[in-house]
Amino acid sequence: MSPGSTPSQDFPNARAVLATNLVRLRRAHGWSQEELAFESGLHRTFIGHVERRARNISLDNIERLAHTLSVPVHVLLTPAD
Repeated sequence: MSPGSTPSQDFPNARAVLATNLVRLRRAHGWSQEELAFESGLHRTFIGHVERRARNISLDNIERLAHTLSVPVHVLLTPAD
């Protein structure tokens, strides 16, 4: 991408993909945001912010969530088909 350009419309927003996958996997485990937060050692409001795309997240915390949800990191960042 050249300086000053915007991301291509061909690629989904990374925050949106992460949020969608996080909600899907959390629900598949039958966990509330609070339970995911407890299991991952993060704060409940942080989980909510990530799921609402209101907060940026570090790679360390993505890795922490992936580990907690028992999936490889790329699963959280891969758009659904």
